[in-house]
Amino acid sequence: MNRVLPILTVLAGLVVLWYVAVVPMNIAQSISLAKKDGVEVSAPETIGEMAKASKIGLTLRNPDVWRYSYSHKRPRLPAPHQVGEELNKTVLQKNVTSKRSLVYHGLITLRSTLYGFVLGVSLGLAMAVAVVYTRVAEMSLMPWAVISQTIPIVALAPMIIVVSGQMGIASKDVPKAIISAYLCFFPVLVGMVKGLRAPDAMQLDLLRTYGTSGAQVFWKLRLPASMPYLFTSLKIGIAAALVGTIVGELPAGAIQGLGARILIGDQFGNPIMVWAALIAAAVLAGVLVTVVSLLQGVTLRRMGFAR
Repeated sequence: MNRVLPILTVLAGLVVLWYVAVVPMNIAQSISLAKKDGVEVSAPETIGEMAKASKIGLTLRNPDVWRYSYSHKRPRLPAPHQVGEELNKTVLQKNVTSKRSLVYHGLITLRSTLYGFVLGVSLGLAMAVAVVYTRVAEMSLMPWAVISQTIPIVALAPMIIVVSGQMGIASKDVPKAIISAYLCFFPVLVGMVKGLRAPDAMQLDLLRTYGTSGAQVFWKLRLPASMPYLFTSLKIGIAAALVGTIVGELPAGAIQGLGARILIGDQFGNPIMVWAALIAAAVLAGVLVTVVSLLQGVTLRRMGFAR
């Protein structure tokens, strides 16, 4: 409970702020609907006019404004209970194999995320070993790795998709995995470079006096010492991999996956669908990070890093 209670407290505060923000965000629509129903609302119709007239308090105290704000079918900002109803309809009330189920779309996104995560981690580990053991690699690879992260992924994703299509790659999982790996490899690279260099000079000198080889130093000292850094990087990397997959689904014209649900909801002007997909993506990211954290706890305890 000591770990869960602070999280639940912050979550409750965010929900309260969310409910409060719904009213001013939907104020113009609320007043318009009220007028159509013959309900008189004596307030300006936009937030800007309300601020100029200093009547925002009068407007927000009007019960009709609150009643209409939480009942829009296509609100600018949906209320939490509206998103909850959408999640209930698309998660609990739909079969997992249904293409209207967020679980189905989440599994599609998860598959590409794991592909990209494995690819990105493998690339990051290989580059980290090269940087630590080779001065030339450090001087040549690290600057380009840093520069690569300055390129906006939303600009790079369409290029990767087009190039994949020109190469005859029909599967949409491949470009999504590449985009996912692109965001994932950098935190692993930086974390593992720091981790592999964590042993101090006295530890390295001790192994040299024992006549150990470079491979033995790596497996017996450098790699075990890097485990805390690796798992920290993996938690960042798995979340980045999920973001990369969702971003890759947007320009790919995908009809499956959480990114596709966001795109379809935006195209059809359905913010509730968009927010439900966003919440599902956040939950999926939380689950993935939690799994990595559990693996971290088990591994570090077995290695003697934690009790």
